[in-house]
Amino acid sequence: MSADAFLAPWSDLLRIVVVGALAYAGLVLFLRITGKRTLTKLNAFDLVVTVALGSTLATILLSRDVALAEGLTAFALLIALQWLVTFASVRSRRFQTLVKATPTLLVHRGAILEDALREERVSREEVLAVVRSSGATDLAEVGAVVLETDGSFSVLSVAPEPDAGRSSLATVEAPGNGARDQASQRLRRL
Repeated sequence: MSADAFLAPWSDLLRIVVVGALAYAGLVLFLRITGKRTLTKLNAFDLVVTVALGSTLATILLSRDVALAEGLTAFALLIALQWLVTFASVRSRRFQTLVKATPTLLVHRGAILEDALREERVSREEVLAVVRSSGATDLAEVGAVVLETDGSFSVLSVAPEPDAGRSSLATVEAPGNGARDQASQRLRRL
């Protein structure tokens, strides 16, 4: 193995420090201008943008072939696209359904919805692990487990007398005909 694998010329190291600091400052400035929504991970699209920004920063830092201006342009493009998608999805229900997933009900009132698990490729063991991590020891303690649009799980406790008009499950669907019908009937009872 050569020494080049471990050492770099001082000019390369200086480039990383200077360009890295400027790229970081540029990214922070773009994020401050566009607001907090840019870095939220509410759905898969948001996660992709966040990862892409990190990857772009790494490329700017480590690749001599990418100029600082090119990297800042890439940041601006990614952030602008994310802003446009979120702007359009807030204003158009049709556009929102194209770019965002729907949360899926996996457990309702202690009953595991097997069709929903199959469709979302989630195992019963994974659901039970999520329930345990929420502090519940029995499925009867669980009002609902929802697979959110960002891939995370929400565990809701059983409400004593739920009000259908205020239910956080109003926009949640269970996939598959049987599971969807099952969930719809249960949600109507809320």
